[in-house]
Parts: sequence; C-alpha cells; structure tokens
Amino acid sequence: MFIQTEATPNPATLKFIPGRVVVDSPVEFASRESATRSPLAEKLFDVPGVTGVFYGSDFITVTKANGEWQQLKPAILGAIMEHYMSGAPLLADGAATSDADLDDEDEFFDEADAETVDVIKDLIETRVRPAVANDGGDITFRGFKDGIVYLNMKGACSGCPSSTATLQHGIQNLLKHFVPDVVEVRPM
Repeated sequence: MFIQTEATPNPATLKFIPGRVVVDSPVEFASRESATRSPLAEKLFDVPGVTGVFYGSDFITVTKANGEWQQLKPAILGAIMEHYMSGAPLLADGAATSDADLDDEDEFFDEADAETVDVIKDLIETRVRPAVANDGGDITFRGFKDGIVYLNMKGACSGCPSSTATLQHGIQNLLKHFVPDVVEVRPM
C-alpha cells in the first residue's frame, strides 16, 4: 500500500491519500473524545501532537498542535497503513456514518427563505466543496439569517490562516453574485 501526502494551505494540517475511498460523506474528529467512533482516528490521536482528524472522500487530513511533520509523519503513515491492512472498519458499529446527518439537524433558517437556502446549498455543494476538498477540508452550510450565511469549516480549513480570505473573497463573492439576498458569509 502506498500513501501519498500533500501539504495543505494550513501549515498545521497535512493531507494523506491512501489511494482508495475513505468515506462516502465527510467526518471530522475535533477531539480525542469524538474519535471513539473510529478506531483509526483513535490511533491517530495517540500520536503525540495530533489535535484533529478529518476523513474526506479519498483522503485523511491530520492536524497537529506542535511537533514537526518530519517526526510525526512516520507514525501517522504507520497508523493509517496498519488500519487498512487489518481490514477493520473505519467507523465503529452503530456510529453515525457521517457528519452530514448531524449537520442537517442543526441547520437554522426561516422557512420563508427555503428557496434561497436551496440555491446557497447547491452552490456550496457544486462549486465550493470540491475546491475545498482539494485542499484537504470541507465546508458545510449551517444557517441563513438576516442575509448572513453561516458555514462550518472542517479539516484543513478549520484554523487555516487563509480561511478568512477564502470566506470573504471567494465564497462570499460567489454567493453574493448568484444570490442577491446574501450580504455576508461567516464561519461558525
């Protein structure tokens, strides 16, 4: 098994590409406690300095608080390779299969804005998420109120120094262009 690595715009996050499908729908583990639903995520949190794990469709991003990638990378690669070679499931039995199920429950918007929200979600799904996945992250819709779109940033996007520019100049401009009701985009 050969696992490629790629840098992301976030220097604290590295993207690992195992050459196979990882998950059907993105899953984030922002803490050791949340990792209990994934044996691989638990192993990755055992590596000193690891503070976050994100599963994308065909990649895994790992975020560190401290340490150098050259010291952390061998342990992370070993954990990923060992997991895939074992044939163990990525998510524990009975665990939510993705964050999408949880995200949908927490969305907020006025029913009168349902059509606008559908357009916003479609633009995020078709134009924003594929580009962000290339950088090892994900962005999901959280809500829409008073012309403000609230988004949840995950993986490499969470805590990325360039995420503010991505939101303000990229996503906000895109949404304002196609949806006149949008006045601002904010992270949650």
